[in-house]
Amino acid sequence: MSRTNLLDRRQVVSCLLAERKDAIVIGGLGASTYDIAAAGDHARNLYLWGAMGGAVMIGLGLALAQPKLPVVVITGDGEMLMGMGSLATVGLQQPKNLTIVVLDNECYGETGGQASHTAGGTDLVGVAKACGIAEANSMTTMAEVGAFKGSLQNVSAGPRFASIKIDGANLERALSSRDGAFIVSRIRGALGFQPI
Repeated sequence: MSRTNLLDRRQVVSCLLAERKDAIVIGGLGASTYDIAAAGDHARNLYLWGAMGGAVMIGLGLALAQPKLPVVVITGDGEMLMGMGSLATVGLQQPKNLTIVVLDNECYGETGGQASHTAGGTDLVGVAKACGIAEANSMTTMAEVGAFKGSLQNVSAGPRFASIKIDGANLERALSSRDGAFIVSRIRGALGFQPI
């Protein structure tokens, strides 16, 4: 695929989260977390400042624990490649309320912009489908993203997987709290549990 006319990552995330309602949103390591924070901090945001490759498994755990709530994981291609085995577990568990969004800029942005495996032809949508996630699609236009965002609230027809091709712009970091205990306590409180 040509690397021209790709989507702006912040515009994509802002569009997806514009009508998030009661969704729980997990941000993968690095830029995807900054993109979520830039779209607006929220008590139901769970930012991962470490644990590369763990975003989908954390999302799966939350989806299984909160089956009546939409759970959205937004991560990058580098983290998804590192945690690719998690797609097999999602495919086995089939959580109806889980959506996985991969912002694919075809590079490892957090370590210097080296080309990732998706730049060399690794097909994350194909992997997701092979793992049993039937609704898996690649998106390259804002019209596709806009049409997809309505499905994020659906808690009875997942899991869903979307690989969205974005540009490689190095944007200013939008920082949320980096205090892990605060983030966990806040989301627990937002879900009706005793904060820690």
